[in-house]
Amino acid sequence: MGRIEIRRNILEANENLARRNRDFFASNDVLVVNVMAAPGAGKTSTILKTIESLADQYAFAVIEGDMASRIDADVMAERGIPVEQINTGNMCHLDANMIREAAGKFTYDRPTILFIENVGNLVCPSEFSLGEDLNIVIASTTEGHDKPYKYPSIYLRADAVLINKIDLLEAMEFDRKMFCDGVAAVKPMPPLFEISCRNGSGLDDWACWLASECERKLGGTRGKLAEG
Repeated sequence: MGRIEIRRNILEANENLARRNRDFFASNDVLVVNVMAAPGAGKTSTILKTIESLADQYAFAVIEGDMASRIDADVMAERGIPVEQINTGNMCHLDANMIREAAGKFTYDRPTILFIENVGNLVCPSEFSLGEDLNIVIASTTEGHDKPYKYPSIYLRADAVLINKIDLLEAMEFDRKMFCDGVAAVKPMPPLFEISCRNGSGLDDWACWLASECERKLGGTRGKLAEG
């Protein structure tokens, strides 16, 4: 059995588990948001600011993925946010089985947004479905505007793209047009939000969009359950 066939089998097995995860989340009124980005792009800060914006509308839970430590999970816990840590060791991504085990530890007693903060890199996370509803890619102006050209696969899965640290755009000489052209070369341009977790710029628009996606998904779920 060649390496390609082994890899295909691994991905197929993961996809089967991801489908089970989707059924579980749908039956519990959970919108699952898979947050992918390079290290330091601002995943944790964006999740925290989003929860602050929508805390009066939904319950929240967070799964933190890191190779080691629980630094980000401790930040969530200090804010009173239900959180589960997954340490992957030498694995550069989360997979559906990891999510199944962690997600089962939360209590879902009202409509919930579950954020999955994936392991920080721009390659491996794009290959493994988790049972998510939305894939969000966060770029930051401090990374440079060339990332969609260097790491196209992660943008191919993006349901929305956030450019974080927009307050540093001029200082970093971030070329907004080049970045957007790179994303658009991979797929039709998904919703794009320019945000700053530092000064709050753009966060209201992003939170409003996410809330509308949540209502669209959970409203449809509740309707199907009622019909059943």
